[in-house]
Amino acid sequence: MKYSLALALAALTLAASPPLTAAAEPATVDLRILAINDFHGYLRAPSGGIRITDPEDKSKKITVPAGGAEHMATLVKQLREGHKNTIFVAAGDLIGASPLLSAMFHDEPTIESLSMMGLALASVGNHEFDEGKDELKRMQNGGCHPLDKCQGPHPFMGAKFHYLAASTVETATGKTIFPPYEIREFGGIPVAFIGLTLKGTSGIISPASAAGLEFRDEAETVNALVPELKARGVETIVVLIHEGGYPTGDYNECPAISGAIVDIVKKFDRAVDLVISGHTHQAYVCNIDGRLVTSADKYGTLVTAIDVTLDTGTRDVVSAKADNVIVRSNTLANDPDQTALISAYDKLAAPIANRRAGSVTATLSRVPNEAGESSLGDIVADAQLAATASAANGGAMAAFTNPGGLRADLAVKQDGAVTYADLFASQPFRNQLVTLTITGGQIKSMLEQQWLDPKRPRILQVSKGFRYSWDDSKPFGEHVIANSISLNGDRLDPARSYRITVNNYLSTGGDGFTALKQGTAPQFGVYDADALYAYFQANSPISPAAADRIKRLTQAK
Repeated sequence: MKYSLALALAALTLAASPPLTAAAEPATVDLRILAINDFHGYLRAPSGGIRITDPEDKSKKITVPAGGAEHMATLVKQLREGHKNTIFVAAGDLIGASPLLSAMFHDEPTIESLSMMGLALASVGNHEFDEGKDELKRMQNGGCHPLDKCQGPHPFMGAKFHYLAASTVETATGKTIFPPYEIREFGGIPVAFIGLTLKGTSGIISPASAAGLEFRDEAETVNALVPELKARGVETIVVLIHEGGYPTGDYNECPAISGAIVDIVKKFDRAVDLVISGHTHQAYVCNIDGRLVTSADKYGTLVTAIDVTLDTGTRDVVSAKADNVIVRSNTLANDPDQTALISAYDKLAAPIANRRAGSVTATLSRVPNEAGESSLGDIVADAQLAATASAANGGAMAAFTNPGGLRADLAVKQDGAVTYADLFASQPFRNQLVTLTITGGQIKSMLEQQWLDPKRPRILQVSKGFRYSWDDSKPFGEHVIANSISLNGDRLDPARSYRITVNNYLSTGGDGFTALKQGTAPQFGVYDADALYAYFQANSPISPAAADRIKRLTQAK
């Protein structure tokens, strides 16, 4: 009886109690995205660091020591701390145009370094194609180089991160060379990352590297993927794009921005929430068309920390903000794993890298003057002429080199010494010199092709003895003043044949200089960095010369 009464009382108590409920689901999920772009194999900090606005005086700029894989790895770890959901991504040009320490091993050290840092996804950039699509696939999959074999301190296993290439299609198969996107889940919310390079890639890589590939329109490519992603339940879309803009303001600002990225973002489907960009080597945090757009400078000087809040109901972005964090090489500790990796490769590279080439009395800058001429460009062109002037080496009368091939200043050090590694950093593509026969008229056509992109003319650097004037107020095809073109004091004859030296990239029509494809009797010579090394050996100490080979007749507006 007592037992039955107890059961009855218990039942009444339960009935009177409020029902038990599961713990309330959080309304949002926080995601931290870490991003870089245009690393270009700078395992060691670039000599120039990063230029920023002086916090003490906004009217001035200061240089902050920044970059280096050892310091970046430490910063990436710090930026992950306290964040449950994180992912590390990149917007292209991680490799290519690299310093000797990485380039000597076909950028295997850089792929290993970034893999060790926990990089997860990366879009392809134009420089990923410097050695062709097959070599890029080797970067992803691993294995020995087909010609140089295994040179590193250990087998190359390929990237632990995944390359994405939504707009790069192999014409033979009609398929992208890498997956167009990857979906990652954070707190139960799927997030899609689309990776792609600029549609103009074929015009800025060598024709041989572009063969068999199609680089499609950026916005059209992304927008075509949106229905597929939505069908897979994705509402949050992040684009990793190797194309960018030119901002005003400091590295964490964007009071104004111009360039290709602006129109591309405006064309993106509204489903795209966030854009991580690159290519222009700029630093910015922008709002374009209501969307966050970021870029982290170049050479590993910055890591962008992007904090995104996702709605668990809609699975879409509630808010997003970004902070470009400087990789301060003078305060961040060295990551021991990165130090060990760099040391292992450095031991193999040092005998070549540390060879003394000569000396400079002042920095040879690659920054052009108003006419497009730089002190480094002059010296490089002179070195190429010196290497090919003799009849046995080609009989060159003048040399021309593309400004995009000049990647780093030759900075003066305390003793003025310049090593082979320094020279290689300034010319890292290892292009072979080619001496061609071409007419004066074809040289004039080549010079006019400097303005194929009127917003960003590519002014060729010219060797001593060659002079001309240009006027960009004239129509295309008439920028160069014909009667101003001279060689060693004599006016260039349109009908006469001349022997000129360019690199093999230009000789095949690279950067749009198709006039050079008309050249005949090609003679191949030494590599560009080796020509520069020989020039330094013969002419040191070297000083910047007066930049008076190219003259601009109109003033910049």
